[in-house]
Amino acid sequence: MMGERIGMQEALFYEFSLEQHVPERHMMRLIDRFVDLTAVRNHLKPFYSDTGRPSIDPELLIRMLIIGYCMGIRSERRLCEEVHLNLAYRWFCRLGLDGAVPDHSTFSKNRHGRFRESDLLRQVFETTVRRCIAENLVGGESFGVDASLIRADVDRQRAVPGDEGLPPDAAGRAVREYLETLDDAAFGGSTPVVPKKLAPTDPAARFTAATPERAFFAYSTNYLIDLDHAVIMDVEATTAVRQAEITAQRRMIERVQDRFGIWPVRLAADTAYGDAPNLAWLVDERGIEPHIPVFDKSARSDGTFARSDFRFDHEHDRYICPASKELRPSQRTSAEPRSQVDQDGFIRYRASKHDCDGCAFRQRCTPNTPARKIMRSIHEGARDLARDLALTDAYVTARRQRKKVEMLFAHLKRILKLGRLRLRGPNGAHDEFLLAATAQNLRKMARLVPPREAMAA
Repeated sequence: MMGERIGMQEALFYEFSLEQHVPERHMMRLIDRFVDLTAVRNHLKPFYSDTGRPSIDPELLIRMLIIGYCMGIRSERRLCEEVHLNLAYRWFCRLGLDGAVPDHSTFSKNRHGRFRESDLLRQVFETTVRRCIAENLVGGESFGVDASLIRADVDRQRAVPGDEGLPPDAAGRAVREYLETLDDAAFGGSTPVVPKKLAPTDPAARFTAATPERAFFAYSTNYLIDLDHAVIMDVEATTAVRQAEITAQRRMIERVQDRFGIWPVRLAADTAYGDAPNLAWLVDERGIEPHIPVFDKSARSDGTFARSDFRFDHEHDRYICPASKELRPSQRTSAEPRSQVDQDGFIRYRASKHDCDGCAFRQRCTPNTPARKIMRSIHEGARDLARDLALTDAYVTARRQRKKVEMLFAHLKRILKLGRLRLRGPNGAHDEFLLAATAQNLRKMARLVPPREAMAA
């Protein structure tokens, strides 16, 4: 007959092993192989007092944060609840069955204090990059760079006009961080253009209409990746303008060389990185091949000759027009030599008015001005190299592989749930982007590197 359990039958002793109850293919077990936090305590030692009560173990806090960003748990309050209840999370945090889970407020205290003062989160991220290099997931030759907008934790209804500045009563940590970054090329110093709107709760966030959606406040997360396996080599938080993305690209390339001793042979990016000064920086200062479309607005839509119809003579520093006449940097003579380069870094090549007056191509060349002129950047050599590279098979391959950066951003927003920031201010964006990139690299290794036991079998 069917039995019925009457009440709970409790045993006097239990034998329970977390190790046996976490599946071999569970995400946290696969990730745990690549989490090395042995250096955390030594790194943080100068930021702790030698007296007082023992603090929460910083390794426990970092492991909990890794769980949150790997599994898309956006709330730290909910993260504490999940770690308390989930056996796999307890195993990953080395808590056992009876280990106490810290209160959610502990994260804020450490983040705003010793974690940021010591730049601990960057060290944790760079540890994952070194492990990716050790696992032969980094080729070190072809890199890709791109940026993506992440919504800021801002109510756009409370925004104020940008030309009026912040209200006198605006205060808080995010406001202080904004004032500290006014001269930073990645934030306040990235552009002299006054933003249309400012958010008093997070003024460093930029009001942008760069997407088809309704305009919103955002930060940009910038990724520099190795194109072999889409390993994130570096990450940088910036304000949401194109000029800041260029600054982030340069900082990341320099930092990767400084920290890991890796120089890419080529860099793939979209047209936003194809302006003349940036191409010159890559080619002339870093020796990197730019597999980047050239940002060029010299084409004309009125049927007249474009700059590409004129041939440049390097030896004599002149352009030759379709009528075989020359355009030189200056048609005038002066007693004192003058700089031929304007404040924007361009040289004007002018044709002679006498040549243009009797030219058969005048209506197709310069119908509205007395003589034709052409603007040439002082970095045109780097632009020409980028144009030549665009005709190679390697360029086609790099352009196809560059989409891996966009796939990482899609994974960031859809799987890791980082479509909107939870923390405010430049430091908050910096922390979140570093932790998210750390989680993506860990998940990448968990997927691509098989367990040692499976390899031995």
